[in-house]
Parts: sequence; C-alpha cells; structure tokens
Amino acid sequence: MEGKEEDVKLGANKFPERQPLGTAAQSKGYKEPPPAPLFEPGELKSWSFYRAGIAEFMATFLFLYITILTVMGVNRSPNKCATVGIQGIAWAFGGMIFALVYCTAGISGGHINPAVTFGLLLARKLSLTRALFYMVMQCLGAICGAGVVKGFQPSPYELLGGGANVVNHGYTKGDGLGAEIVGTFVLVYTVFSATDAKRNARDSHVPILAPLPIGFAVFLVHLATIPITGTGINPARSLGAAIIYNRDHAWDDMWIFWVGPFIGAALAAIYHQVIIRAIPFKASSTSI
Repeated sequence: MEGKEEDVKLGANKFPERQPLGTAAQSKGYKEPPPAPLFEPGELKSWSFYRAGIAEFMATFLFLYITILTVMGVNRSPNKCATVGIQGIAWAFGGMIFALVYCTAGISGGHINPAVTFGLLLARKLSLTRALFYMVMQCLGAICGAGVVKGFQPSPYELLGGGANVVNHGYTKGDGLGAEIVGTFVLVYTVFSATDAKRNARDSHVPILAPLPIGFAVFLVHLATIPITGTGINPARSLGAAIIYNRDHAWDDMWIFWVGPFIGAALAAIYHQVIIRAIPFKASSTSI
C-alpha cells in the first residue's frame, strides 16, 4: 500500500471518481470525463481509497446516531406538540445530510447511502470496486450508529421502535414500495443535478452549494413519506436500525427498503443521463 506521505503529496485521490462530486465538480470550464471502469485494481493499493471508505463509515454512523435519537425523542413524548414532531424529524435527516455531504464530498463524494452509490455506479461515475466498498462501509456505519443509541438507552430503544422502518397501518406494501421508489428518485435526481459539472458550466449564472439542495430534498421527502414508511430512501439506514432493533415486524418489509431505493436510484440515473444530459452542449468562450 502506498504511504500516507505520498498520498498527501499528491494532494488529491490518485484514483478519483471519473466525475468529481460536490464543490469539486463546479468549475466553469467543462470537459466530459471518461466513464469509470467496472474494476480498477489499482485503487486497492491507494490509501485514498480506504480513506474514502472510512469517511463513508463515519458519516453514516453520525447520520444514524443523530436521526434515530431524534425519532426516539418524538416517539417517547405522550404529547406530540411538546416535541419537534414530524417536521423536526425531517429537519434532522435533511440537516444531517447537508452537514455530512458538505464534510465528506471532497473525500468520498459524500454518498452516505447505498442507493446514491448505486445510481452513480450505473452512470459510470465510480468503479464497481469502489461502489461495493462504499456500500459495505455505509451499512457498517449505520449498524454502529444505531448500536450506540441502543447502548446509551437500551430500554427506551426497545420500547420506542429503535427508529426501524416499517409500512405503517393503513398502507399496503405497494404503497410503501411506491413511496420508496419516488422518494429515492427525488433524492438521487437531486444529487445528479447538484453535482453535474456540465450543468454548472452551462448555467454558470446559477451558483449552487451542492449539499444544500441534497439535504433539502431529503427533508421534503421525509415530510411526505414519514406517515407511510417512516421514510427509508437509504438501505443502510433501514438495515442498521433493523439489525439493532431485531424484531420480526422490522424485517417483514425490509425488502421494500432495498428494492424501492435501488429502483428509484436506477430510474433517476437513467433519466438524468439519457434525458437531461442529452441537451446539446459545447463549452466555448467568447470575447467582446
């Protein structure tokens, strides 16, 4: 493995994603990057590859820790008016995504979600090797984040549902699956749009801080779908809470919180790459 000193000397990842994410992608000039190969063995020898995975682990850990505590705080109060309510839960999820994407975008791309990673993989923004590594680290981070919450307050955690995602009473499994597909589509489509260097070059008059619309999309989706499924749109978040809570009803609908987000991410990737980015574009500069 290459030494950390060499990695610092290079200044940037030796094996970066083929299209940078976050603020790194926002330059006025634009050149179409080549698609990422499915396998890039050289990544496994680079410290930056493992550093990115650690960043995904830590970000997902913090995401689960803060958000599950918020959900439990709302559920434990007999009077919902005395808590932050659904709006507060939505703000906790959206706000944490905003903060964590901002912190990790320059290191790993700030995915914090296997569905986002899957969508970017389909668009050939990163290698299969990196995508699988990210997904594993995201799931491990989610499990640890939920585990710490349970460790701090085991009895309330069991009584209050542990933040696990389930299809709520009054809704069918089809309703839950549809909510997860559409919700994840909104999120991943926003990720593509907010981090698209081509769009930034074309619409340079529209300044954008990529984590802001991404976090806001998460907030809005939670407002809409918390009553239906508790809002998954993130398979790692759903898996981590289910593993630590470990009740039958938390596992009954688990497939919805994997199939739905992956379908939504795939649809968003196809829509963005085939429809949105098909707009004719030519980088040019004019002098007056």
